[in-house]
Amino acid sequence: MEVTLLGTGDTTGTPTPGCDCDTCQAAREGGVERSRFSVHVHNERTGESLLVDASPDLRQQFLDHDVDLPNEVCITHIHFDHLDGLGNAYRLFPEVPAHAAAETDPETGESVAGTVRRRYDYLDAVVVEPHAPFESFEACGLELTLVPVDHPPLVCYGLVVEDPETGAKLSLSGDTGYDIPEPSRDALRDPDLLLADGIVPAHLCEYHPLGGADEVDGEFMTFGTKHMTFEGARRLGRDLDADRTRIVHVSHFVPADEAFEDSLAVDGEQYVL
Repeated sequence: MEVTLLGTGDTTGTPTPGCDCDTCQAAREGGVERSRFSVHVHNERTGESLLVDASPDLRQQFLDHDVDLPNEVCITHIHFDHLDGLGNAYRLFPEVPAHAAAETDPETGESVAGTVRRRYDYLDAVVVEPHAPFESFEACGLELTLVPVDHPPLVCYGLVVEDPETGAKLSLSGDTGYDIPEPSRDALRDPDLLLADGIVPAHLCEYHPLGGADEVDGEFMTFGTKHMTFEGARRLGRDLDADRTRIVHVSHFVPADEAFEDSLAVDGEQYVL
């Protein structure tokens, strides 16, 4: 299983257009990019490729990185920075199954799969495949499982990707706070690689209107209500006994002297599991 981090940033990415903060300037000067989130998983046994989330930056991501266009896609939730790149299926993909959760969101009255179908019903190439949470399904010769996480007010899912032949395991937390339900933690547990949502360091919780949540040992594990802090992401990695944890969905609000620490992912990282 070959994993390429195509996009490791939050909603605006780093550098953010029109922003001259120290972090964005350092990213420009260093040639570092954190575009909107997406992950490419290549199954070398079958030659097939899976895309986890369809970033609005999809076109440039595939131009910048030496990976194949996807045979299948999995969408974790309906926020634009994870979904809107699916429009690139027009003329790029002959046909692509788009896997998503079938569970109805009480906030929208629609499942993630239903939203994808409604948004992209004009694209014959997008074939929506709904799945119940915790029920594994096959994609690109790999075994996938969507698991509920904590990203209010919308439903959102983490994802487990396993190779049934080699036992390699990739876990993605999805966009989430630290308070991930225990059954989901059990499914995500013991990965070779964990991609954990972490948007800023915990000390920036003082600037959030809602502060922080899920305090452990005097530190907030969640920034506001929707995303983990770096401390929460690292602790989740330890909780799940991950062999390796990479922090993704990183914001440009991180102070420049902390924004490029070793545990924080940048676009283009590749891992073989």
